[in-house]
Amino acid sequence: MPVKEVSPVERIVVIGASAGGFSALQTIFSELGSEFNFPILVCKHLGIGDEKGLVDVLANRTGTTVMLSQDKLPMYNGCIYMAPGNYHLQVESRDMLSLSIDERVCHSRPAVDVLFESAADVFGENVTAIVLTGANSDGAAGVRAVKEAGGKVVAQSPESAEAKIMPKAAIETGCTDAILDLEGIAGYLRQP
Repeated sequence: MPVKEVSPVERIVVIGASAGGFSALQTIFSELGSEFNFPILVCKHLGIGDEKGLVDVLANRTGTTVMLSQDKLPMYNGCIYMAPGNYHLQVESRDMLSLSIDERVCHSRPAVDVLFESAADVFGENVTAIVLTGANSDGAAGVRAVKEAGGKVVAQSPESAEAKIMPKAAIETGCTDAILDLEGIAGYLRQP
């Protein structure tokens, strides 16, 4: 699908998910639809080669551009970028993504913390970090970085999560601005 807009990226949304994340992402993106004017970067713990199916399903659900990130890939508003298996996804600049094979974080590569921390470094108060279902604490250090930079942090309500550990770890940092179910997260993203 064509890129919707080539205006400068002013704001980004970063999402972290693990166990149960496939279903959670489908729900959020189905509810969100294709009318959003910012890039969404997704780090879901997955194996090498598992990304293609996720990208295809999310593209069908959203009707928007969903792509597997590559090193030095330009970032555009209205697109969803997925971290590939075995690579950390990072925000390199206000208009470019990068990949790395640095050490695993929380036993994961891609790691949510790496994505969130790089987004906070580049976008500061103009980043919204969302922590979804997952079975480890990846994302907790990242939400601290986002909050310290002035950004917003949303966690999936543990009651609605397939695996509660990841959102609970984010909530326990004391950095969350909102704790919502999946439909609530989509509604939060639709706000200007």
